[in-house]
Amino acid sequence: MALRNVIKIGEDSLRKKSKPVKDFDESLWELLDDMKATMYENDGMGLAAPQVGVLRRVIIVDVNNAFIELVNPEITSQKGEDIEEEGCLSVGNFRGRVKRPYKITVSAFDRFGYPFTLTGEKWLARCICHEVDHLDGVLFVDKCLDKDKYLKQGGKL
Repeated sequence: MALRNVIKIGEDSLRKKSKPVKDFDESLWELLDDMKATMYENDGMGLAAPQVGVLRRVIIVDVNNAFIELVNPEITSQKGEDIEEEGCLSVGNFRGRVKRPYKITVSAFDRFGYPFTLTGEKWLARCICHEVDHLDGVLFVDKCLDKDKYLKQGGKL
């Protein structure tokens, strides 16, 4: 496992759409292992491949000590509404309120290419939504209810 650099807001690659993973091989496994080490080193709850400079549809999350790898995730249903404060390793110290679904179901593949479906609520749903947004070039500050505060502090979009 190697630590990777976390791409920061303002770098173009964070705004690009990621491509699906086609090969479930050693390079994917290395990426997932490196992402895990990088996320933990930076005290994160989740990390998307674009945040380490890889434009592939790969995310990891760790909510309540449940570590999950999702390859080619697709949110298939969402219910309810929840507003909580979020942060992001690619944004820095700013934290702001974001409206997300309270409950989601996501379909994905594991590192070996086996499909699975997962339903999560509250923080797990929030974290997965946040990371899936990264795969489409969307950052939490784009959806932030406190966007004006962020911009007044000199934040970039």
